[in-house]
Amino acid sequence: MWVETFTGLPLDQFHRLVRVVRERGGEGPRTGRPWCLPLDRRVLLVAVYYRTNLTMRQMAPPFGVSPATVCRVIQRLGPLLAVEPVRRPLQAEDRLWIVDGTLVPVRDRRIAASSRNYRYSANVQVVVDADSRLVVATGRPVPGNRSDAQAWRATGLADDCRGVALMADSAYINTGMAVPHRKRPGRPLLPAEEDDNADHRHVRVRVEHAIGRMKNWKILRDCRQHGDGLHTAAQAIAQLHNLTYAA
Repeated sequence: MWVETFTGLPLDQFHRLVRVVRERGGEGPRTGRPWCLPLDRRVLLVAVYYRTNLTMRQMAPPFGVSPATVCRVIQRLGPLLAVEPVRRPLQAEDRLWIVDGTLVPVRDRRIAASSRNYRYSANVQVVVDADSRLVVATGRPVPGNRSDAQAWRATGLADDCRGVALMADSAYINTGMAVPHRKRPGRPLLPAEEDDNADHRHVRVRVEHAIGRMKNWKILRDCRQHGDGLHTAAQAIAQLHNLTYAA
């Protein structure tokens, strides 16, 4: 009950996540001082941290460890929870991926900038499969004062998505993606173009829903991690979202 309450994952999906982390080397080297918590408790700690965004001092008492141990567990296991790297589908021409960016408030000023949400934020690009509605990949964060098109080019995800049909909103003009028709001065949209835009919105909203579900993990509402912490958290939450949505 507590696993599902604090992580949003059913118990069988949580055990699947623990198995994935173990296969990726979550147990760590057998030499040296052993961890004071078993692997499943450590995975639970990381998932609860991402879900609640509590401080490490607040996380320590429920698990009976020190704040320093909480920090080490998060730094060790966080990257092992990351979503699988993007793979080109076998029949790429039959697949559709949807792209959008979201602003994540972050304390690290090296990757953040004053943004249109009136906070220092980073732009995180998210790619979602239109059929399964699962997150395919998340891009490395860029300063939030950049446009979505600039952020997309900076992440390098375009190379990984080459050959797959991509859809996005009008912020991604001249990126090679399918975007809505634009109104021109003195030229209203034709009825056929209005219908195309309606169909486009009907499909593109799936990435908005995925980003909204990802932000149920509150660390994406105010990330206190520095360096690669936000990138690691976004990838791990993509994996957690996929497990939750596929349950």
